[in-house]
Amino acid sequence: MVKKTSKILCWMLIPILLITLVAYFKIQNIPTTIFIREGQSIKSNTFVKVCEETDTVKAANNTNKEKKASVNLLGIFPVKSVSIKSVSNDIVLYPGGQPVGVKLSTKGVLVVALSDIKTENGKAPSPAALGGIQIGDNITKINDTLVKNAEQTQSQINSSEGKNLKITIDRKGEQLEKIIKPIKSSEDKNYKIGLWIRDSTAGVGTLTFYDEKTEMFAALGHPITDIDTGTILSINSGEIVSSSIVSVKKGLRGNPGELKGIFVNEETILGHIQKNTECGVFGKSNTKLVNKYNKPMKVALRNEIKEGPAKILTTIDGDEPKYYDIQIEKLLSQDTPGPKSMIIKVTDPVLLEKTGGIVQGMSGSPIIQDNKIIGAVTHVLINKPDVGYGIYIEWMLKDANILTK
Repeated sequence: MVKKTSKILCWMLIPILLITLVAYFKIQNIPTTIFIREGQSIKSNTFVKVCEETDTVKAANNTNKEKKASVNLLGIFPVKSVSIKSVSNDIVLYPGGQPVGVKLSTKGVLVVALSDIKTENGKAPSPAALGGIQIGDNITKINDTLVKNAEQTQSQINSSEGKNLKITIDRKGEQLEKIIKPIKSSEDKNYKIGLWIRDSTAGVGTLTFYDEKTEMFAALGHPITDIDTGTILSINSGEIVSSSIVSVKKGLRGNPGELKGIFVNEETILGHIQKNTECGVFGKSNTKLVNKYNKPMKVALRNEIKEGPAKILTTIDGDEPKYYDIQIEKLLSQDTPGPKSMIIKVTDPVLLEKTGGIVQGMSGSPIIQDNKIIGAVTHVLINKPDVGYGIYIEWMLKDANILTK
């Protein structure tokens, strides 16, 4: 009798546990900020219910006011709090698709490697490493003097003549101070602290959109990172210039392809970069960033996007963007902004023939569905060059401060 009762209890508990697990994963994937259209209700389901004070977010004087909502398990138990923001129905952007040259100067200098120093007594361990400086740190001050570039940094370290230096670093947003004692190199007789640094980077990417109302632009759809450390570059200044694609290295399985471009009219700055985030680079334009091949389009929020046919607007020759067919294979859940929102597959025979699919330099190419901008191309799968990732356009609009204006 006891065994029979235990079996019954087990069979009753299993579906409850499964329901709880399903609900838990659904809750984890609910973003901390939910964007909905003005006047639109928040959709819920049997397991998870999002409850706010009113049924809809109204387009009144408080359009931009943030509202709080409670995420309830089975519609009863509150387990998470989220922010609700209404989005204007009249956001219209110019899709990009044209290549742009991107130049960035870092905030201070970035530590990309640590090294021993040759001295008259043999090799000495890196003073920087011994003092607690790590690869990926940004050196922002030396003895309270702001660091501007690599040349100035090297000069200031050498002029110390071996005296202790107070070095201020930025490590993932945290400000730290380290005391480092330089030592004299036997190779060039200069004082060093045993590190390699970088103060700038440049490359070619694709413009995602231009907003005529705010004059803001966005590109890439993913952050610019240091090639050696993978660190997201903390920028001091940056700019975009005209670019032209001169050749294509076709992508193959295990060997990513690449669009090779050159900067054009570098003295004419198209815009100044203000942010380098998980979702791309963003800034203010100096000119109207439109071309004769694009027209203003509305945008689609993630709940308005569907799996199925879509197009990308990109440039693989010169500076003329064209439309190519793709398939949205899967829409992914994300609770925080990031460049991997959807899985896309190139189906266009022309693009497959010329590039093999998605290639480096194509990042930022706008994704269009039902005549709306829904996202941008961000990554390629190395072993499947025709398949890659895209980012939801709402994440880029958020970082461009456009979404709730």
